[in-house]
Amino acid sequence: MGLVNGIILNLRGFWFGCRTGKLLFWGLMRFLMVMIITGFLIGLILAYHDAVMALIWTKPQSPWIAWLWYLVSWIIATLLFVLGALFSYLISQIFFSVLIMDLMSRMTERIMTGEVIDPAKVSWWKLFVYLVKQEIPRSILPVIIVMVLMILGWSSVVFAPIVTILSPCITVIFLAWDNTDLLPARRMASFRKRLGLFLQSIPFHLGFGLPFLVPGLNILFLSFAPVGATLYQLERMKAAEKGAQEAPPTGS
Repeated sequence: MGLVNGIILNLRGFWFGCRTGKLLFWGLMRFLMVMIITGFLIGLILAYHDAVMALIWTKPQSPWIAWLWYLVSWIIATLLFVLGALFSYLISQIFFSVLIMDLMSRMTERIMTGEVIDPAKVSWWKLFVYLVKQEIPRSILPVIIVMVLMILGWSSVVFAPIVTILSPCITVIFLAWDNTDLLPARRMASFRKRLGLFLQSIPFHLGFGLPFLVPGLNILFLSFAPVGATLYQLERMKAAEKGAQEAPPTGS
């Protein structure tokens, strides 16, 4: 599956989630949760904006220099806003949304196949810990990569245009993987195998993640992404199973 199929499956999952009562409810719950935590952290950070500026640079009295102070203040406010949005997403994702994502994935699998294949019966707490452990590398790894790219962009004029293009692409690719990895992780596939499947389908994940770049709608698309991601995995597994059945027998 390529880039176009990624876009189509994301939109299919979004529409399917909106048409299904339980999926719609949990998708909206995840959306509201992210918005509330984001609003709280950004409000908290911006409330201390003046204190941060006072530590960095006291507002000059001269009007000839004041404009530069306002420019620095605006840049710092923008950085604080971005960091607030980033950390609020990570907090809501790792500690709250991960359970909703898994629940939406299970609902989708049950609707499409009539059952949920769960290789291990574990307690709620063990499941939560397991899901969080799977979520951490998927959430932290893209942040590290994007930060490294940003440092390269700031340190060199040559890298700046490349970073401008690469950063959002890498971000949405990993956001897509964060959702497509739900079903294989729940079935206890090894991280190495899941990472290999991800690396083999980068164009698909880029296409799946492109709707996450739509301003104003990106959080809404993210909220329903587990649905389309589960549809993708079910179709991929079905195609792989069909291919294995049609393959000619080996040996004598």
